[in-house]
Amino acid sequence: MPIRTLETPDTAMLEAAPEEYFIFYSSVVDGKMWCPDCRDVEGRVNATFTGAKAPSALIVFVGDRPKWKSQDNVYRQAPYTISGVPTLLKLEDGKEVARLVEGDILTSKLDELLER
Repeated sequence: MPIRTLETPDTAMLEAAPEEYFIFYSSVVDGKMWCPDCRDVEGRVNATFTGAKAPSALIVFVGDRPKWKSQDNVYRQAPYTISGVPTLLKLEDGKEVARLVEGDILTSKLDELLER
């Protein structure tokens, strides 16, 4: 299943999204994500969530660095309360059941999360 992306901060659209996983990334600036940790996990995320049998995923871009650093950033607020990017959320019936942050996405924790 292809990975969808959401570039506009639209929490109503996010709440209605059917995907099983949300991946919060920094936005693209000058042709690449400004966050080095996001760039580090991008290959693993693409390999994990691309393909006919892959779980569904939505990539959510949190904004450029100044927008992300603002405490008013919509994704820092409930219900997502994202404190660092990249962050991967697993959802069941629209509710968060698990979360991986930054380097955890590169470890076996991602495989364990997918098996739940």
